[in-house]
Amino acid sequence: MPTREDLALLVRTTISDVLGTDVEDVDERTSLLNDYGIDSLELMEIGARLERALKLRIAVEDLTSAQDVGQAIDLLRARTAEPV
Repeated sequence: MPTREDLALLVRTTISDVLGTDVEDVDERTSLLNDYGIDSLELMEIGARLERALKLRIAVEDLTSAQDVGQAIDLLRARTAEPV
């Protein structure tokens, strides 16, 4: 199971790659909708990349329910801790 710090870096890097921004511009309080106007295709791309990296199934509802990047990291941390 990755540490929270490793997971946070993976999530922030994935988001910055998809959105074409610097990883330093994405922090835990970043709202992808409010700060970047993310659309559903970008969100699906982020989800798909995280699924591949974490070897984990992520429901679309999980991604859309997170209010900011920090909540998404916490959600993924909980998912990686669940027994398969």
